[in-house]
Formats: sequence, C-alpha cells, structure tokens
Amino acid sequence: MEPVQSVAIIGAGNMGSGIAQKTAQEEFDVQMVDREAQWVERGQGIIADFLAEAVERRIFRPAQVEEIQGRITGVVGTENVAPDTDLVIEAVFEDFDIKTAVFTTLDEVCDEKTILASNTSSLSVNELAAATGRPDKFVGLHFFYHPAKNRLVEVIPAESTSRESTERVVQYCKTLGKVVIVCKDRPGFVVNRFFVPWLNEACLLLEEGLATTAQIDAAACKAFRIGMGPFALMNLTGPPIALHATDYLAEQLNTPRYTGAQNLRDMVEAGDMWVIGDIAEEGHCSEDAEKIISQRLLGQVFAVAAQIVAEDICSMEDVDRGAKVGLRWARGPFELANKLGIESAYSMASQYAELAGFSLPDFMTAQAESGKPFEFSYIDVTAEGSIATVQINRPEAMNALNETVVSQLGDALDILNADNSISTIVLEGAGKAFVAGADVKFFVDKIRADKIQDIYDFTAFGHQVLNKLENSPKTTIAMTTGLALGGGLELALSCDYRIGTRRTQFRFPETSIGIYPGLG
Repeated sequence: MEPVQSVAIIGAGNMGSGIAQKTAQEEFDVQMVDREAQWVERGQGIIADFLAEAVERRIFRPAQVEEIQGRITGVVGTENVAPDTDLVIEAVFEDFDIKTAVFTTLDEVCDEKTILASNTSSLSVNELAAATGRPDKFVGLHFFYHPAKNRLVEVIPAESTSRESTERVVQYCKTLGKVVIVCKDRPGFVVNRFFVPWLNEACLLLEEGLATTAQIDAAACKAFRIGMGPFALMNLTGPPIALHATDYLAEQLNTPRYTGAQNLRDMVEAGDMWVIGDIAEEGHCSEDAEKIISQRLLGQVFAVAAQIVAEDICSMEDVDRGAKVGLRWARGPFELANKLGIESAYSMASQYAELAGFSLPDFMTAQAESGKPFEFSYIDVTAEGSIATVQINRPEAMNALNETVVSQLGDALDILNADNSISTIVLEGAGKAFVAGADVKFFVDKIRADKIQDIYDFTAFGHQVLNKLENSPKTTIAMTTGLALGGGLELALSCDYRIGTRRTQFRFPETSIGIYPGLG
C-alpha cells in the first residue's frame, strides 16, 4: 500500500486552513485551494496567526514555522489542483450541491489514483460517493474544530469505498497524530449523533423554565465533569450550527424530539448569542432542579450512545473515545454508565427514550438486568494468512498500559502463541503512539489508596506478559511508528524486530527522576 504523500485541501476557511496547517506540520506537501486569491491569502493569514501563537508558546521555533509554511502552496481554482495529488479533501460549505460541483471538477482534473474525501459533519457519504466518478476512491472525513488542535477524526467509508482507499486515508490521519474512529455512514456519524441532541435538550430544559442558562451549564459541567456547558459550547461554535445540525438529525432519524427548540430558533433568527453570565456566581439552583437537569442530559446521552452501538455504527469503546478526545469529556457515555451504576443509567436512558419516542436497544436492557458493568476491550487482533496483528487500541491515553490492557494483551498472546496457523505476530499502537509507557494514573490511584502491593503485582504480571513475547515461538515485530516510552519501549524490546519511522521516539523518561525501568 502506497502511503499518501501529497494532499490538496479545497476551501481555505477556518476548517480548510486548519487541515492544511496540520497536514503541513506533519511534513506532507500541501495545496490549499480556493476560488479567489483573496480567500487563499485569508487562509494563509489564519495559518500564520496560529503558528505565530505557537512560537510564542514555544511549541515551534521560527525556523520550523518557516518550513511548515513552505510546504503549503496556495492554489486559485479547483481546476488547478495538481493531477497527481494523492488525496484531495474538500472542506467547503456544508451543502450537497456545492460539494458535488467541486467533485465533478476534481474527477476531470485528478489522476485515476487520486482519492477524494469530503470533510462533512452531516451529509450522507454514500450519496456523495455516488455523485462522483470514482465511488471506490471516495471517503468521508469529519475533522473536529480546531483541526490543528483537536485530536479526533471520524473516517466514514461509503459502501462503495475500496479497502485500500480506506486504509490509505486512515494511515494519513494517523500520521497527523489523530485518534481515528472508523464508522458507518449514518446521520450524525458518532459524536454528533449524541452531542447535537444533548445541546438541543439543554434548550428544551430552558424552555420548560426549570433553570437559567447558567444553572443548566453548571449542572451539566458537574454531571459530565466538563469545562463548558451546552450553552457556552453553542456560543463557541455558533447557535446556527447547532440549529442546523439538530434539525437535520430530527429529519433524517425521524425523531421529532431533536427538532430545534423554539428558543434556539429565535436566538438564530435574532442573530444573538446565549446570555449565560458567570456560572460560579449564577449557576446555583435547587437540588431537585439540578437532579432533573443532570438525569435528563445523562439519560439522553446513554440512550443515544446505546443506539449507536446497536446500529453497528462503531463500538462502545469508540463512542467513549469520541466523547473523551473530540469533546474532551472526562468519561465517555459507557464509562459514565459504569460509574453511576448500570441500573441507574438504564433508568435515566429509559425515561429519555420515552420522551423521545423510541425504544432502548435490547443489549442495554440485558446489561441492566445483569447488573454488571460494561466491559471494554483495548486489544484488537486481526489475522491475514499466517500474520496476526495485535493493536493496542487506547489512543485517548496514548495506549498507556494499565491492568486491563496488560491482562488482555497477555490473553491475546496466549491464543496466538498456541495457534499453529500463525507464524508472525505484529504489535502496533492506535493513534500517534506505540505505547507511551505505563498508565501513571494507575500508580497514583494505588499510592493514594495505600495499595503498594497492587503495584508490585502489576509489575510482576507485566514481566510474565512481556516474557510471552520474548519467548514466543513466533516471529514478533513491534511497529513503533510513534512514541515508545518507558514500559512501551520495554514492550518493543521484547519483540524480535522493531520497525520505526521518522516519528519514532525511544525513551526511558522515568530515569530522569530516578525510577529504574522495571516492567520488562
């Protein structure tokens, strides 16, 4: 599979320029394209401002900024995109006809090998792919704002997309350091499917006169352990975007509950923003009101997250990943359900589902009846012929090793070592890290709980798991295409071979504070 080397971004607005900036930062050759020179120049100005701020914060040196900007070529007119470009990402206004007009031009200009992608948060990828002349080389992408900072991207293959096209785009996104969620083409994809109705539900709570914007934001921040509530977030991105997105979901999913609240509609018509005030001073409300707000918003998220999994859009782990990485929540929906208790989460979800007029998926009901928490898998195993690939899939935590990850890795290695049809085991990490060491939070929690023996037991078990690699009868290869730190480096050293790239970093950072590497 040939990796993507050259990328063109169509649209030099906030999203397009951000994608171009991040792509150039990761040493790709970039064309930033718009209809007129003034828009290309505006995009270059946006990038220059962001990079200047990065220099002030000592993220980049001036020389690095110069190199980044030197990789971005401004192009006026879609028809002037270089024909041999590997990947072209359209990032124009969220309008089906405008996007398909862009792709019609690109079909005529680009070589047969060029993959086309649409950066969309709502439009049907299958319909967009069908409107192009290369449905097998078309992929949907959903970058999150700001794309140079937010680590999440949703990759949405159309039903017609070839496996190679998907894999090349996923690899490009991973090279950007993104946490990638590959999902089915359904309205809202993953994150917006539960997040947009959450915003609208806050508006409905306000309409009911239950509390003020500040009080609802304060209750949401407390319940979800987040820094900004729904009204502050709508002000950040703009109420019109929230209204457009929630009306779209209401129509596509035939769920009237999602139809934009009248107060949101009025806000957009007036061109105003939500008046919130200081939630620290104005966010206090009665205990009963706070309970209703929290339970309604939590119930909405639990119910819709369950739908996402039941419709096989993505896994539970990816739903949680989307919330934590894309929205910066402390916990994802299913982790929150475990924290609050499955029976309690089910009760909240049931109440919301009744309001919204849909039934909860059977697996959610069965989970509640069992009384057991959701179990998460962080080790993915795939096999092609005699080669098995073991992916440590916890990119939101840089694949850090904790008890669950190490235990699941050990189980996977036992199965593969005993499988006579497997000759080679390839170990890799999801996201920009191979493994960034042991999970520091695990050690901190154990120390605070005065459970030092648990740390010893974890380390001793880590020795056993790494020995399964070191003494494996198979050929073992560590694909260290990213950070391999501490315990992650020890894991890599347990393999027969290590393959790296220019982004690979091998370090034992713990030695700088007097800690001896002890996992392997």
